[in-house]
Amino acid sequence: MLYKFKSKADGDLIMLEANGRKVLEIIGKTPGAQGIILVAEMAGAVAALQAAIVLDDAARKAATVEAKVHEMDTVSLHQRAKPFIDMLHRCEKENADVTWGT
Repeated sequence: MLYKFKSKADGDLIMLEANGRKVLEIIGKTPGAQGIILVAEMAGAVAALQAAIVLDDAARKAATVEAKVHEMDTVSLHQRAKPFIDMLHRCEKENADVTWGT
């Protein structure tokens, strides 16, 4: 399954189900077959994602040191969420809601 995020102010953004679900949970949305992120919710969503990225980066660094694994072996939350954060910034600037469907 895929999540397809859409807005009149930006191109579509497609995420695999697990990644889309995680992003939606972080911003406080129920991951379902469809939904909406209102312009008024976007600043809070970006802040929640940025806080989660800080925690994820710290956990990844600790795990890397402990396991002596190269940090680039997996894709970080920062890498997965960056296009979504960029989309939210553009849509907030253009006063356009973001919707999603599966």
